[in-house]
Amino acid sequence: MFLPPILIRMKANAGAISVLATGVENGQARWKPELDQWSILEVVNHLADREVEDFRARLDFTLNRPYEPWPPINPEEWLVERSYNSRSLDKSLDRFLTRRRESLAFLEDLESPDWTLAYEHPRLGAITAGDLITSWVAHDYRYIGQLNRLHREFLVSEVSSHSVRYAEDR
Repeated sequence: MFLPPILIRMKANAGAISVLATGVENGQARWKPELDQWSILEVVNHLADREVEDFRARLDFTLNRPYEPWPPINPEEWLVERSYNSRSLDKSLDRFLTRRRESLAFLEDLESPDWTLAYEHPRLGAITAGDLITSWVAHDYRYIGQLNRLHREFLVSEVSSHSVRYAEDR
């Protein structure tokens, strides 16, 4: 069956995100390698909002109302509109983890979902419910990678008198 392995990955991904955001000091949480890049705090808030307003809502629409338009989202604008980088990392992480638990409960309560039901996306074409849930997990992986890169880049910026070249050697 399709859903159990997805749920296992989503639970594990929440744990990975939690580990990568726990114990991070305020300065590092807000730090950006470049002005146009995101901080750890912005990533965690992005994940929390996309959890409910994007993936869960759009999966619900696709499974239950596939011909209704999806609710609009604008994650790039949320970054500034919602002041992600001025929030508390601990509260933001708690919000993401709570929303992920709610999403997992939503998914576990689905009775024989038809993963082939599709929504006609104006730019991407047909997106099936299966595509959406798979993309949800892939989105986690993308941002777990970004959190890891942010940790590494912060370390390099903080210890500029030392090199990480040994870590780069195979």
